[in-house]
Amino acid sequence: MELRELASFLAVVEEGRFARAAARLFLSPPAVTAHVQRLERDLGVRLLERSPLRLTEAGRRFVPHARAALAAVDAAADAVADLRGDDDGAFRVGVMGHGSAELTPAIVRAFRQARPGVRLTIMPLDFTEHVSALVERKVDVAFVRPAPDDDRIASDVLTTEPRIVGVPADGPVAEAGALRLADVLDLPIVAVPDITPSVFTDYLYFTPAVNGERGRRGPDVARHPQDVMLSIAAGRTVGSALRSFARFYAWPGVRYVPILDAPWDSSVLATRRGDTDPRVAAFRAIAAALARDLGPLVSAGPGDHPELVRGASGGLDSLEP
Repeated sequence: MELRELASFLAVVEEGRFARAAARLFLSPPAVTAHVQRLERDLGVRLLERSPLRLTEAGRRFVPHARAALAAVDAAADAVADLRGDDDGAFRVGVMGHGSAELTPAIVRAFRQARPGVRLTIMPLDFTEHVSALVERKVDVAFVRPAPDDDRIASDVLTTEPRIVGVPADGPVAEAGALRLADVLDLPIVAVPDITPSVFTDYLYFTPAVNGERGRRGPDVARHPQDVMLSIAAGRTVGSALRSFARFYAWPGVRYVPILDAPWDSSVLATRRGDTDPRVAAFRAIAAALARDLGPLVSAGPGDHPELVRGASGGLDSLEP
């Protein structure tokens, strides 16, 4: 029995539908279904009737215990949270892909200079850990994209950039000066695991911009940028990204093409909402200062004027009220 299985079960109970539970947890409906099925197998009883969706007698008995188990885990973490000082335990920085471009190493360096007594570790995150790495306390802060849509997470926008698509260098669109979203939907976009949060898959596939239309999915499944690059170079898929991605992932056999009508999107520093750890507050403050000073230059591409880059005059755009 795993915590995520308990969380999926309770979300279905509280939302009344697998689809709504999946959206709340930033998972796919099949992933939530699988969690509930594994929980039922582990317990040896059926917790939910599916048609219509309702609790069984076993499910009704199990609900308060599932809630108590999750509450106990949260309480255990909170009980020791105030004991974490600058010298107690590592401060864990999660980074998905290239994070927030050049801002990521600049922020880490500045934090280490400001707080030399803090032992800092950097932890790579894959696409499925967009939210879970923070919620499950695997990391203390995380450079991810786009902003998580989760009440438990606070997000500070660090860069706002145009979108691009990586394509095989010998493919039919490699020489195109630019593409439109309609063109991208006709290309085989790399797939991601079913447990990938929906906010990240929506970003990857431009779901809001194309009114939910489902484009083609390629034959390969990727968890990391390296997986995407290998698939593109092999001529099997294409992959979408922020423009700064091209600077960090120059890959033989891959070319990058701008997408003219794709909405710009952001990279963010994500933290647990309400986290009182002074190291988190210091890290966010440093990130805010550097995003204000360096963000426009990072977001701008070759030949761009920083003052014309969206958000350049607004400094840090915090999504936390």
